[in-house]
Amino acid sequence: MHFDDRLATVLRSRASGSATARIQYRQLLDLLGTMPVESQGAQLDAACDRLSDLGNAIASADRAAMLREPGLRLRNPRLVALLAGGEAAVAAAAIGQAQLDEDEWIDLAPALPIAARGLVRQRRDLGLRAEALFDRLGMVAPGLPPAEVPAAGALPEDSAIPAKPSRIGAIVQRIEDFRKARAPGEGQPGSGEAPHLPFGDGAIERPAIRLRAFDFATDSEGCIVWSDPGMAPMAVGLRLASSDTADPPAARAALVLALRQHQPIRAMQFEIAGAPAIAGRWLIDAAPCFDPQSGGYTGHAGRMRRPQLAAEPEPAPAPTSEADRVRQLLHELRTPINAIQGFAEVIQQQLFGPAPHEYRALAAAIAGDAAHLLAGFEELERLARLEGGGIELAQDSCDLAAVTEATVAQLRPFTDPRRSGFSVSFANDEPLQTALGQADAERLIWRLLATLAGAASPGEMLTLRGQLEGGKVQLTLQLPATLAAMDNRQLMQAVPSAAPQVLMAGMFGTGFSLRLASAEAQAAGGKLQHVGKELQLSLPGLTAAEAGHSGEAGNGSVI
Repeated sequence: MHFDDRLATVLRSRASGSATARIQYRQLLDLLGTMPVESQGAQLDAACDRLSDLGNAIASADRAAMLREPGLRLRNPRLVALLAGGEAAVAAAAIGQAQLDEDEWIDLAPALPIAARGLVRQRRDLGLRAEALFDRLGMVAPGLPPAEVPAAGALPEDSAIPAKPSRIGAIVQRIEDFRKARAPGEGQPGSGEAPHLPFGDGAIERPAIRLRAFDFATDSEGCIVWSDPGMAPMAVGLRLASSDTADPPAARAALVLALRQHQPIRAMQFEIAGAPAIAGRWLIDAAPCFDPQSGGYTGHAGRMRRPQLAAEPEPAPAPTSEADRVRQLLHELRTPINAIQGFAEVIQQQLFGPAPHEYRALAAAIAGDAAHLLAGFEELERLARLEGGGIELAQDSCDLAAVTEATVAQLRPFTDPRRSGFSVSFANDEPLQTALGQADAERLIWRLLATLAGAASPGEMLTLRGQLEGGKVQLTLQLPATLAAMDNRQLMQAVPSAAPQVLMAGMFGTGFSLRLASAEAQAAGGKLQHVGKELQLSLPGLTAAEAGHSGEAGNGSVI
């Protein structure tokens, strides 16, 4: 029996750079997009928050391109709603790629932003009930009124030149008709504007507005047909592939080639002549758009932004430590193993359809091996971070004697049938309070006792003593005979034996487990030593509060 921990695995990983942020964003899209509709919980909320945080670090054009990748499944209405509330390009891509049924669209569409509702209305797979509801709600697809070209028979017979409007003229006329249809009635103020009073407006100097960026969408000919509301009057109708711009010929040729070949556009220059708010040099980032039904090219969608001023040179990065290199290597290894584990679980759980039992058995074994490798990677990363000072164990308190006794009890199902185990004794049977958190103490004691119990021979009992001495909590553990003959160097380099072991504290053998336990002890302010045929664990102790420490006569001063 396997449980799906892919989402938890992704959330445990950190996006330390732009490349890893893109990988994790794509992984979250895959996992959240296939979540059942009724899924809830803190982990799902954390995944949505992580997706939003990663989206802030990735350009909207790149996120829109990820959403349009083949094979992406957007079946979760919550994820669609989250993406539809973002930038226009991301919202258009998410709504265009969403795979929701009619009832889900009926529930979701009224709660979306107004701009996103129009994108929903453009879908061609809506049912009659959804279309009727959207009509009642006033949800209409955004766009300009269709161009009306007079028939050839309606032209005057004596016309020397046919009055066939050009494409640009037709678009300009459609824009004018669209503006007239939306214009307020006579005597009413414009949308969002107060009526002007005759107070000498001509004498008021208004500062020029210079926008830094705006989103846009083009048709298949490279002409802008949609833009942000504040920029639409100035931007709609511009042709990105026009030869009338002030751009150098090389820049125009590169832009025309990208539009013609339906390729992504990255930071290409474009010069606009017009009002002060839009005039000047711009950089274009855009991605091609395709019809979800026919697959035909429909245009580009993206953002124009002003070139940034030259920034001060950043200081040279600090040299990467050995621990950082190990963590980076482990991160690179986790990505393909996570993918292998995910596909194996897909086959084993028959998510895409029936699979033969032999394949399911192989897939289950592969998923188990992948989980085993990931657990080993976590141990390697923990050791690297401990030795590099990247982990500080929580300063808390716990009874190390109680933790040790509980761990010995957990090992008895393995040790009792073999007549092995531990003979435990504590000085004065008193608690051993140590300055270490309960969880960290349990992990450290389990690692030590499980390693020694796994190496012990049948019938071999190991002594374990504990005491509080000099403000330190000390545990003394007898080594099994197979380890007692080794010196310190051999003990710390011991590798897994060829014979299979039923109980192992880690996949890298005794030496690695003891080295990791030693690093954990040092991080807690203590140490783990190999003395003769014993291991001695020393941790900072805490003095238990004594009764009678009050202001009664006869009590001496506490130092």
